[in-house]
Amino acid sequence: MQRVSLLLALLLAAGLADAQESRAVSALGRLEPEHGIIRVSSSSTPQAILGAVLVELHAEEGDDVKRGDLLAVTDTAAVMEALALEAEAAVLLAEREVEAARSQAMEACVRADVAANEAERRTRLQAQGVAGEEEAESARGEAEARKASCASANTSIRLSESGVEVARAHLNRVRAELQRSFVRAPFDGRVINVVARPGELITPKGILELARIDRMFAIAEVYETDIRLVRQGQRATIRSSALEKDAKGTVNFIRQKVQKQDEIGTDPAARKDARIIEVVIELDDPEPVAGLTNLQVEVVIHP
Repeated sequence: MQRVSLLLALLLAAGLADAQESRAVSALGRLEPEHGIIRVSSSSTPQAILGAVLVELHAEEGDDVKRGDLLAVTDTAAVMEALALEAEAAVLLAEREVEAARSQAMEACVRADVAANEAERRTRLQAQGVAGEEEAESARGEAEARKASCASANTSIRLSESGVEVARAHLNRVRAELQRSFVRAPFDGRVINVVARPGELITPKGILELARIDRMFAIAEVYETDIRLVRQGQRATIRSSALEKDAKGTVNFIRQKVQKQDEIGTDPAARKDARIIEVVIELDDPEPVAGLTNLQVEVVIHP
C-alpha cells in the first residue's frame, strides 16, 4: 500500500512538473520597429563645429521614405558649394598651367633640335677646315644647354600634371564634404517624429526619428523566473485595446541581459525589485501596428 501511495505521489509530482514546464508565459511588452527608432541627424563638419542650423526640411511625420531620399539641408551647404566652385576653378587653373608647360617644352625642344643640328654642321665644317675649333665648341655647348632646357621643360610638364591631380583630389574632397550638408534617408522607413524645424539649431536629438516599419516586433518583459519556459520559435499572441484584433508572432530572439523592471517601467504599482529579460517577438503582419510604435501590449507566449 505504501508503495502504491509513493508511486502515485511520484506520478503526481511528475505531472505537476510537466504542467509547469508546458504552461504559457504572460508578460507586458511594447511594440517596436526593427532596430528601434533611429534618430537621423546632420554630419559634423569643420563649418559646423558649433552646430549646424536646419534650413530645409523635406519630410514630415508619417511620410514613407526610401534609402537615399533627401530629408533635410543644413546651412553649411552654401559655404561648401562656394568652396566647391573655388576648387573647380583651381582645377581649371592647373589644367591651363599644364597647357602652358607643354607649349614651353615644345619651344625648348625645338630650339634644342636646331642647336643640335647647328653643332653637327659646325663639327663637319671644322673637319673640312672651313670652321674653327672655337666655333664648333661653342655650337656643341649651345646644343647641350638647349638639350638640358628641353629636359627641364618636360619635367615641368610632369610637375604641372601632378598639380592637376592634387587639385582634382581636393575638389573631390570638397564635393564629398558638400554632400554631408544634405541629410538623406539611411534606409527605407517611415518618419515617426520631426525634432527640428528650419531655422533651429540641430541638437544631439537630431532632425527627425525614422523607423523600419516593414518589420515590427513586440518586446516582451519576461520575469527571470519564467525565462526557462521560453525558447526561439514559440508562437505568441499580442493583445491591446488599441488593436482591432490580436496580433500573432514568433519568438525571434531572447536578449542576453537581465534588467531591473524599474529601469524600463513607469508603473508605480509594479514590482520594483523584479528582474526581467526581454524577449523579441516578430509579428506575422506588421501593417496593423506600423503606426503604434511604443504601444504597451500584453503578450502570451504559448508552450
